[in-house]
Amino acid sequence: MPSHVSSRASLSCIPVHVITGFLGSGKSTLIRHLLTQKPPDERWVVVINEFGQVGIDQAMFEEREDIVVKGLPGGCLCCQLAFVLQASLVNLLHRHRPDRLIIEPSGLGHPAGLLDLLRGEAFAEVLDVCDIITLLDPRRLDEPRARSNETFRDQLEMADGVALTMTDLSTESQCQEADAYLANLWPAKRWIESAPHGQLPVSRLLDASDSKGGRYAENGSGKAWPAQPIAHSTARDSQAQVVLDAFVYREPSPGSPVCDEGASLGYRSLGWRFHASEVFSLDALARLLESLPATLRIKAVVNSDAGWQCYNRASGQVTLTSTSWRRDSRLELIIEEGVQGLPEAVSFASRLLACKEAGNPAPN
Repeated sequence: MPSHVSSRASLSCIPVHVITGFLGSGKSTLIRHLLTQKPPDERWVVVINEFGQVGIDQAMFEEREDIVVKGLPGGCLCCQLAFVLQASLVNLLHRHRPDRLIIEPSGLGHPAGLLDLLRGEAFAEVLDVCDIITLLDPRRLDEPRARSNETFRDQLEMADGVALTMTDLSTESQCQEADAYLANLWPAKRWIESAPHGQLPVSRLLDASDSKGGRYAENGSGKAWPAQPIAHSTARDSQAQVVLDAFVYREPSPGSPVCDEGASLGYRSLGWRFHASEVFSLDALARLLESLPATLRIKAVVNSDAGWQCYNRASGQVTLTSTSWRRDSRLELIIEEGVQGLPEAVSFASRLLACKEAGNPAPN
């Protein structure tokens, strides 16, 4: 048991904050900023769900005695991972007895199934689901494929509050269009706030702790939340074994990366894990990734000649940050079904290995 002593004596009415948003909207960045503002006398548990099989987002967080981070890759919390989430939450709650719980679903996740679980019998009187916060990058509204995506629309419709991210990269007209789009949604949002660089005041969480369940608690608004799209229900029924396989860790050997592929909810993922001892040239790796089509969403955590680094490309923008992760190097590509650009797995793995620094361990 960590030496930090939580102020919470019993598992009762623990505030839960669901922070959702479409792929690349900046959820992890926003949560990291919230963690810097955490009250010193609280212990927080953060559960991060990723669509891809590799699991990279958790490497972007530094765990402390008062902050516990749990990654659940390989599916969607609302369908494929619902049973895994319930078991994980029971373990996390009893082991760490947090004062606050933050859940970040996959960008492709539909919140309805997740909320049903959190408000269900298993967690009755244990969890208090507060405002649902959805992130919106105003530039996504310029994309017809995003506007027509059912999950994208439902995430915003179900939100109690909306944080406008990437406003520093958006034009004034794009921000105005986002305001107009949100103003036409029903029920009306409790709040809409600009959060450039993920800078959302922690008061949005702390003040919401007294909301007792948010907008849709017990259907208090008179309107039930949107049902899960058919694609999510189908995924829940057909991919249980795929999800279980994703939780069996396979240790990569030097020169022999482990490759993981997945497809669900209209998207495909392709990822690799490399042995921790292998050191990559950051410049060579960056050049290789820059050569890939702009349609690809790219995430990576690598042991490089510049130290351990997190690489993140979303909506054409690349960010690099240092990380305390040391388990292995990971890289993942995500793309929408029907869109060309995903490289062939074996040949691209060879190109990745070619980015290693001289003097790395030779392949077995």
